Amino acid sequence: MFYNTSLNDRSSVLAADAVNFEPIALDVFRYQYANNELYGQYCQALRINTEDVTSLQQIPFMPVSFFKTHKVMTGSETATQLIFESSGTTGETPSRHYVADAGIYEKSLLQGFEQFYGNVSDYTILALLPSYLERKNASLVHMAKTLMERSASADNGYYINEWNKLKETMMRLEQGNRKVLLLGVTFALLDFAAAFPMALNNAIVMETGGMKGRREEMTRAEVHEILKTQWQLKQVHSEYGMTELLSQAYAKAEGVFSCASTMRVLVRDLNDPRDVTTAGTGGINVVDLANVHSCSFIETEDIGTLAPDGTFEVLGRMDNSALRGCSLMVV
Repeated sequence: MFYNTSLNDRSSVLAADAVNFEPIALDVFRYQYANNELYGQYCQALRINTEDVTSLQQIPFMPVSFFKTHKVMTGSETATQLIFESSGTTGETPSRHYVADAGIYEKSLLQGFEQFYGNVSDYTILALLPSYLERKNASLVHMAKTLMERSASADNGYYINEWNKLKETMMRLEQGNRKVLLLGVTFALLDFAAAFPMALNNAIVMETGGMKGRREEMTRAEVHEILKTQWQLKQVHSEYGMTELLSQAYAKAEGVFSCASTMRVLVRDLNDPRDVTTAGTGGINVVDLANVHSCSFIETEDIGTLAPDGTFEVLGRMDNSALRGCSLMVV
């Protein structure tokens, strides 16, 4: 039994849960097959008959690289409210994600955050995002902005290299009862931790990946161990997202990610991308229902291990894939 295949109310994707996720995803697949010319052509090239697709594993996942070469949009509306752009590397074509409905993005972000961390209004958000703040259209910056707007804490703030000020703010907030989230790119967190060891008893430290050639590549476990030692933390949290996705996954410990209700991960055989399963090790495929206006079925260039309960770990990047600004670490 399928939901409304016309998806007239596209915000209905935000109602996804463990029970109805698959039928909603199948409706989104049929909608995007019919209304996304690029994705429809891709499915046709694979000789996909929509009536034969009855499970998530049978849905074709579009290579994430298409966001570098095409304007990926579903529906007749061409206006965009947001454009997210990847950092890429010198000489590389960046990915561009054209977001037709900023409301769906912001609602899915807040819904996903609160699913794991509770009401964002209880938090002070400190964002250590050098390089991302220095360029336009970074989805990570917009994520922090959205969380800060809902938080409305007077101490919210972005930081590039104002480490003394950041330390003073964190030490002051440690004395209060308000929850604190330090959201940062990996290389910046490592640099800050090396310069300012301290005891963070109440703060959540969340790394988003991203070494960007600033440091020698390290495993996620190595990074977390350094941060835990320098800041006397029990755990370091992680966020998994990318320019081409609107939903996020979060790991509260040991780099084991759980998906927001609008997102689900599958894995594909690296030698046969059509062989998609719900557990095992392989290339990471993401179903992101919040991408209803672009493409909800993304074949990423990450390799991971997926557990039967839907949690996953990111093991690294495919050898033939270009480096990306986020999630460059290996486990």
